[in-house]
Amino acid sequence: MTFPTVSPCACRKREIWKTKTHSEELLPCLLTLGKKGHTTNACALPAARWSHHDFIVQDQRDDNEGTMIWSSPVQQSSIMRLATLPQMHLAFTVDLEGTVKVWNCQDEDALATLTMPWTCFSLEICLTNDGPFLMVGNAEGNIYTLTVPELRGVSKVNAFKYSVDLLHCSPDKKWIFASGTHQNILPVVFLTESLLKPSEGKSPLSLSIPFSSCCRACWAPRRTSRITVMYRRGSCKKTGFTTFELMAKRTGDQTDMQARQIATFLLPLHMESPIWMGVGDGNTVVFESGPSLFLFTISGHLLQRFEDHQRTIGNLWVDPVHVLTTSTDDSLHLYMWDEEGRYPHLKSCCHLEHVGNDPAPSCYVSKAICDNMSIVCVMSRIRESSILVMYSLHM
Repeated sequence: MTFPTVSPCACRKREIWKTKTHSEELLPCLLTLGKKGHTTNACALPAARWSHHDFIVQDQRDDNEGTMIWSSPVQQSSIMRLATLPQMHLAFTVDLEGTVKVWNCQDEDALATLTMPWTCFSLEICLTNDGPFLMVGNAEGNIYTLTVPELRGVSKVNAFKYSVDLLHCSPDKKWIFASGTHQNILPVVFLTESLLKPSEGKSPLSLSIPFSSCCRACWAPRRTSRITVMYRRGSCKKTGFTTFELMAKRTGDQTDMQARQIATFLLPLHMESPIWMGVGDGNTVVFESGPSLFLFTISGHLLQRFEDHQRTIGNLWVDPVHVLTTSTDDSLHLYMWDEEGRYPHLKSCCHLEHVGNDPAPSCYVSKAICDNMSIVCVMSRIRESSILVMYSLHM
């Protein structure tokens, strides 16, 4: 399997490792995890994944293959969610039975285990000045805040009558966005401090955002009180985006929270509803629709449209530097943000595609993520094990 460079650009790619796995569900994460005495550097970040019942960390420092440096014991129940805290070399899993575990990716046993009363649908790590905390959203609509790594309870709040499907901590750790995908749920934003330091007899400070049917949400990386929500509503399931600016003003012992809507727009009915989204500087939103990638302002002005894939874009990765798309046409495309001009825009950087004569290929790029040094992607095979591949980026 070869992915050569197709489009010339400033990025050059070199496949530095690949490994097989029999897992059907993979989540590679760029982590700075390692054993005692085992040092990783910027060019050799381990990748983490989980199969149905175990959690594995692999090291790609070998030029040709990934070497497994740690694996959890086989778990009795399937692992459903994974979160990581690279700064402390920790990983967090929750299984189908609602059991939360903390792993140091060195020892066989978990550092801590906590069984929740209901199935968990979301995990979020919040690293604050007071230390790290884990937040868990479950099927009853409860949000639990737990210490790390002990998993001791700090607070519990009932946010909804339905499951908490989305939990997102703002870049400055001041806000926690929570929502479910049920059409009757209004998203809620909590003041993080009120979840970490609950007052006896008082509900945590929160604010409902008046847009139901939320399906995605992203904080602006540099405007840390700005969040863009993607929603669907109506019999035609119209997709729209709305952006809010959050404010918290303290007067004496009282704190007043406000959410000011600063922009909103609906997509045309003829446009296929996107599944993924991301934001740029807070004034732009990027999303896929079929085989195309779109960049809009938060007010609905089309800035760019890219058609670098022949088939539907199946996964989208957005960070402050890159945008990465993968498609069912067995290709991957990398873009980079350019801050020049009134609005940031995307520059097409490089394209990878599968070279082969098979008109119906048996594998596809199902997921990909990247950092400043590398791209990790999952090649999912239809009848065989999947392959985890990593490419180095040379700018």
